[in-house]
Amino acid sequence: MSSSNPIYVALDTPSLAQASALVMSLKPFIGGIKVGLEFVSANGPAGVRAMVATGVPVFLDVKLHDIPNTVSGAMKALAPLGAAIVNVHASGGAVMMRAAADAARSVPNASKVIAVTVLTSLEAQDLATMGIAGTPLEQVVRLARLTKESGLDGVVCSPHEIAAVRAACGRDFLIVTPGVRPLLGASDDQKRIMTPKRALELGADYLVIGRPITMAADPVQAAKQIAAELAPLDRRNLI
Repeated sequence: MSSSNPIYVALDTPSLAQASALVMSLKPFIGGIKVGLEFVSANGPAGVRAMVATGVPVFLDVKLHDIPNTVSGAMKALAPLGAAIVNVHASGGAVMMRAAADAARSVPNASKVIAVTVLTSLEAQDLATMGIAGTPLEQVVRLARLTKESGLDGVVCSPHEIAAVRAACGRDFLIVTPGVRPLLGASDDQKRIMTPKRALELGADYLVIGRPITMAADPVQAAKQIAAELAPLDRRNLI
């Protein structure tokens, strides 16, 4: 996993050829790539292996959420593919998360396993309709603590929860943040968003950035510009 460049580009495409070409062009300016359900559903394990073969760290964003035995079996199938990070839903509970972590660590060079707390597309009123009391921040911190207690490596949360999660779970707990948008960038379907620089200043480890790079007129220039803006930050002294 790259520690010098925190940018993980979200490859939201079903096309293996398009994804491969984009990765190779962006490779000098990014720290990793994220492939999600659209890509995995279209290309399967072979597609994930192809992305791993580019030499760029891969975040396998499959958000596993099922009974512990099923999640364990799925993770055992995913673990040998070589992704740097794989995720589950924290709302699946402690037993499920422990089963996922144990399964991932059953192979050499195990993936980091992290848990999604509250999707960045959700706000307080969305949680209320699901019967979840409190604010997104309260729910995120609650699930982050449960994730750490369950032995996982970190969480996915919006930039607005970074500081609270860092305070609750410590410096060695991995924080990956979607909902990151450069200044003047469109918010798309994300609701709890922030600029890349500010997210790093608050203590994020990795930033998932998709459409501001992949849908830009010049994706390489967009990635290069964001990387240049972040380069002066000394991440060791941000917390």
